[in-house]
Amino acid sequence: MFKKAQLPIQTMNLVVGFMVWVILSSLLSFIIEDIQITAQQAAWVTAVPVILGSLLRVPMGFLTNLFGARKLFMISFLLLLFPVYYVSIASTFMDLIIGGLFLGIGGAIFSVGVTSLPKYYARDRHGFVNGIYGAGNIGTAITAFAAPVIAGAIGWSLTIQLYMVLLGLFVVVNFFLGDKHETKVTTPLMEQIKGVYRNEKLWLFSMFYFITFGSFVAFTVYLPNFLVNNFELNQVDAGLRTAGFIALTTFIRPFGGWLADRFHSLIILMYVFAGFTVAAMLLSFAPSIGLYTIGCLTIAVAGGIGNGVIFKLVPMYFHKQAGIANGIVAAMGGLGGFFPPLILTSLYNLTGHYAIGFMALSQIALASLVIVIWMYYHDKLALSDQVLKNTPLGMMVTDQQGKIITVNPAFSKLTGYDKKESVGNNPNMLSSNKHSDEFYTHMWKRLATDGFWQGEIWNKRKNGEHYLGWLTINAIKDDAGETIQYAGVFSDITQNNKSSSV
Repeated sequence: MFKKAQLPIQTMNLVVGFMVWVILSSLLSFIIEDIQITAQQAAWVTAVPVILGSLLRVPMGFLTNLFGARKLFMISFLLLLFPVYYVSIASTFMDLIIGGLFLGIGGAIFSVGVTSLPKYYARDRHGFVNGIYGAGNIGTAITAFAAPVIAGAIGWSLTIQLYMVLLGLFVVVNFFLGDKHETKVTTPLMEQIKGVYRNEKLWLFSMFYFITFGSFVAFTVYLPNFLVNNFELNQVDAGLRTAGFIALTTFIRPFGGWLADRFHSLIILMYVFAGFTVAAMLLSFAPSIGLYTIGCLTIAVAGGIGNGVIFKLVPMYFHKQAGIANGIVAAMGGLGGFFPPLILTSLYNLTGHYAIGFMALSQIALASLVIVIWMYYHDKLALSDQVLKNTPLGMMVTDQQGKIITVNPAFSKLTGYDKKESVGNNPNMLSSNKHSDEFYTHMWKRLATDGFWQGEIWNKRKNGEHYLGWLTINAIKDDAGETIQYAGVFSDITQNNKSSSV
């Protein structure tokens, strides 16, 4: 029961954490009526919660593996009570900065769920599961929409204090419903860091998430005040539009994870960064509210899908160091939301518009698109390199399900099947029917336990002729030690073993 309940409970925890994380940006238009601050100071007030919300994600992922999600969520919500109250009675710019910094704990808890939840599900569901959990981002939309409405009725200070009740409630929920027996991982922190920091994929995934999730955070904290000042919308209308952006990004994230479970993740990321490039270029031309809305919605869709895809890739490549890898990638995503509001405000003060900032986003997205294309074809070339084209030994590579991916020329010469006939087929097309089911059961058992099988096997050529082969099968593993493909190498030993029998 407790295991099945963890996905909805942890998702709701993230909703609450993100609701608290964006209190200041959602209520800033109300707060500045009582606390006089400049436009530059307002940018810092909205950006500061992102700092701790990003940097804490690294230790949060590691600590989740040590102590479990239940304790981490409870402690985080208890700690948040203090900055929430402090912000509610703030009277100066420095009060908002200090309180806002520690509100970042609400954003840092993202690492808890993405580290904990994959333990409860099969690997082929990690993309969708992390996508569902990531939908907890909707907490930012709830605050962006509801907080201004409530503040209009009871004032911003009392509105913020209401969040203390919500935090206390979820401390109780986690105490009674959190999993007390979550699987722990006790690998030392430095050992985990050493296991991932030299892997270029970690930093590429971090850069991709810097753009996809960073854009989500940046637009979340930047839109409410921008829409009021630039398009002269009222505070509730601006909050509603921001909530729509957040909701679209959030609800499409599980779809991105679902796509990554079923299709090649890098191909999906190509479409994601192409969308970012075009949308950011549109926004750089300072369009009307209608075109601006189209650009923002395109960013929302691309960002949501990208967020889901990336957290399918991270546990796939870093299964044994998921806590620290999730934390690092998530931290970079959070930092991606810290700089844009500050940069955009500074550029606006210098130039009177935001064009340069959005054009920079389009160019970074374009560079990411090029890198993703390179990664995709590099992986294909790496696979081709494993097939030794000039060897006299027949070779074939299959996926996890046994479907043939590629063969070499020697395979075609030995079996009579050319590459077009072989790719997409199953190796049982070579079956001679001379072996019992127990023979193949033993073969697959050895592959599962040792990652290796070698022995004699009777097969059949395309023309129906039987031959005795010496076959070696190796499991090909990824960086996390998980089998992703099988490579078979064989030769015809019929003439040397005329006396062989099954």
